[in-house]
Amino acid sequence: MSSSPLRVFLTSSEERTLFELSRAGNVPQRTKERANALRLSAMGWKVERIAVYLKWATSTVRSTIHLLKNIGLMGLWDAPRSGRKRKWLPENIEVITEKLDREQRTYNSRQLLQLLSTLNQIHLSERQLRRILKKKLLVEKNEKFNKGKTKAP
Repeated sequence: MSSSPLRVFLTSSEERTLFELSRAGNVPQRTKERANALRLSAMGWKVERIAVYLKWATSTVRSTIHLLKNIGLMGLWDAPRSGRKRKWLPENIEVITEKLDREQRTYNSRQLLQLLSTLNQIHLSERQLRRILKKKLLVEKNEKFNKGKTKAP
C-alpha cells in the first residue's frame, strides 16, 4: 500500500513569494531550501525526485509540504531558539568601538562596562564584554581579509 502522491498547488502570488524567498539575501538558508522544495513540488516533481535533487530525506520533503498545508508560508521558518535574549544590541557595541577609535586613550573592560551602563543602561560581565569585542574584532578581520581576495574569471 503506497500513499497518495503528495503535491503542492500554489497560487500565482504564493509562487512569486516563494521565488522571492528563495533568492533573498536576508533569509536563512533552510528557509530558502524549503521554498525551493515547495516550488519544485508545485511544478509536478515527485517527493523522491525533490529529495534526491536537494540531498534530503524523503521524510524531510514530506514534512516541508505538510508544514505548508497545515501552517501556511509561516511554516517555512524555523521556530525561535530557546535561551535567554541578549541584553545588548549591536548598536551598543558600535558606540563603544567608535569611542575607542576616536579617542587616543586605552580602556580596560571595567571602564568600558561603566561607559555602557551610563550610556545605555546595559549591565554585562567583564568576561562577556571581552567575548563580544573579541568576536567583533574577528569578524572585522575576516571581512577585510575576504575583501582583499578577488574572484578569478
